[in-house]
Amino acid sequence: MFGQRFLVIYSGVLTAVFAVSMLSGFTKTSATSFDEINVQRINVREADGTVRMIITNGARMPGVIVKGKEQPKVDRPQAGMIFYNDEGSENGGLIFGGKRLANGDVVDAGGSLSFDRYNANEVVKLIGVNDKTDSFAGLAISDSQENGPNHRRIWVGRSDDGSASLSLMDAAGHERIQLSVPATGTPQIAFLDEHGKTIKTLSGDRDSSQR
Repeated sequence: MFGQRFLVIYSGVLTAVFAVSMLSGFTKTSATSFDEINVQRINVREADGTVRMIITNGARMPGVIVKGKEQPKVDRPQAGMIFYNDEGSENGGLIFGGKRLANGDVVDAGGSLSFDRYNANEVVKLIGVNDKTDSFAGLAISDSQENGPNHRRIWVGRSDDGSASLSLMDAAGHERIQLSVPATGTPQIAFLDEHGKTIKTLSGDRDSSQR
């Protein structure tokens, strides 16, 4: 009789200890430190599972994600970090890449940091590219409409021909003023109509300043 009672009490104590241990494990959050970690992709999520940032290599780069639903991946060979808003929709990112093909061509070389408007395309983009097809670096500011198109309004940077330039566009994205300093060093300001035709030019060369 005593043995059975002892077993009942012992079993009850073990059950209580196990329950407390389990509850403590669920309520406490412990941090783990690493000297080094190798991963192909890290998904940072809120407590409810909403994705907020993805750090990934090129092979694991996701397609565009809008409110948690991923679209098919298209032309995303770079590695980087993709940012997501509170609703799990992509709203910018940092990407970078570059490689040389067997024939010697350098492709997809460069990087960009961009931020998007809510439910729209990018409004700020810092980019640098130098490969077979493009060679430029600069900052782009755009108008971006929710559920609509976006038009570049400001570009400041270095173009393919080595010129440093500042371009100002109208609301439709048409370039209207261009300030440039080419590799030769002669500055110029060009005024353009809505069709891109130059209607007036001011040159900063020595001869024009004396006229």
